[in-house]
Amino acid sequence: MFSNIGLFEIIIVALVLLLLFGGRKLPELAKGIGESIKELKKALTDKSSKE
Repeated sequence: MFSNIGLFEIIIVALVLLLLFGGRKLPELAKGIGESIKELKKALTDKSSKE
């Protein structure tokens, strides 16, 4: 899905997030995104194991 994203694109996204949310809220945002990804992966594996 995101296999063609390079370092330059990651840097651009990080800079935009830094501008939008500021340095103080960025760790909270990253933690929330990480937890969301973890829950999504868990839900996908639970769904595939039920089938």
